[in-house]
Amino acid sequence: MDKLTGVQEKINLNIHIMNNVTNSLSIVATPIGNLEDISYRAVRILKECDIIICENPKHSLKLLNKLGIKKKLFALHDYNEEKIIVQIESSLQNKNCVLISDAGSPLISDPGYNLIQYCIKNKIMTTSIPGPSSIISSLQLSGLPLSEFTFFGFIPKSKNKLEELIKQLSKEKRTSVFFVSNHKLLIFIEMLEKFMPERSISICKELTKINEFVFRGVSSKVKKDILQKKENLKGEFVAVVNGETQKKHDFEDIELYRMELKKMVAKFSLTDIVEIVHKFTKINKNKIYKWLLDLKKK
Repeated sequence: MDKLTGVQEKINLNIHIMNNVTNSLSIVATPIGNLEDISYRAVRILKECDIIICENPKHSLKLLNKLGIKKKLFALHDYNEEKIIVQIESSLQNKNCVLISDAGSPLISDPGYNLIQYCIKNKIMTTSIPGPSSIISSLQLSGLPLSEFTFFGFIPKSKNKLEELIKQLSKEKRTSVFFVSNHKLLIFIEMLEKFMPERSISICKELTKINEFVFRGVSSKVKKDILQKKENLKGEFVAVVNGETQKKHDFEDIELYRMELKKMVAKFSLTDIVEIVHKFTKINKNKIYKWLLDLKKK
């Protein structure tokens, strides 16, 4: 028996075992835009399950009708999750259930956490049916480093909280991913332009859909490109921001420019010089000021 045959037999055995499980919860990823992206396995699980737990039944019906699937649907939201768990408790204990979101992989910035906790505590077999993810797709298309990344979910609604987050982001070395609504997109990009003007970003619009497009570059360029057409601000967006890559210099680097800085001290205010040196070295402004004072005295 060759290796490939052996692997296939193990897969078939697992399917047989799962088919004979009397109760389970399958977390099924659904398309994020293009209905052709759903997997054969996801379709089979949806067809064979007893009930489907979803966010918005009207939205999920578009996919299910396309697949010719008719099942009892339960709407799950953050505000009613405990109530729904009680309502479907008997099904979870005795039937095969499926959890889906409006699009993509469930639980990522979507309800369902308490449901999974319930299943784990009650030893209900829980499995994941992987598939489309706007987070992964946006990273792949961004052109930015992928070895390490952080997902922040939706950007804060408050402008002050958003500003606070972006200030923290200026020190983040990993690539960062955000969900951004269309009415918040320009505010987000303008804040990046204000606090991290040289940081590369990627704005992914309508992933997997007919109007998919990716804007890449520094924030000022991306903003300019997006403002070329009103249509560019319509749709769903995922933002990817490069990590902090600039080398933070130390005083040994400044020493190399001692003579040039001494000339500058004679012509410009220390405050102006501090701002210039800090911009390019990221050294603490107070330390730069003290260093320049000592230089001025010599």
